Amino acid sequence: MSPEIFVDILQDALFLVILIVSAAIVPSLIVGLIVAVFQAATSINEQTLSFLPRLIVTLLALIVGGHFLVQTLMEYFITLVMRIPSVVS
Repeated sequence: MSPEIFVDILQDALFLVILIVSAAIVPSLIVGLIVAVFQAATSINEQTLSFLPRLIVTLLALIVGGHFLVQTLMEYFITLVMRIPSVVS
């Protein structure tokens, strides 16, 4: 039971968190930037104009990438379960 095993597990977990969060946040950030540029160019200061497209894009990103994200999370969990004997012994 060496500390390197725990560091590897933590590193994999943090990478997985970054992957899952970025799959939902990055499309929303891009659409928010496009809407902000449009609002600045037309001087429209409507809050719902920026919120609704970001919400729709975030939901679409989760719908499209949901299968991949859940599959990746399940593979990580299975890997954790397989590593239990090496961590305990």
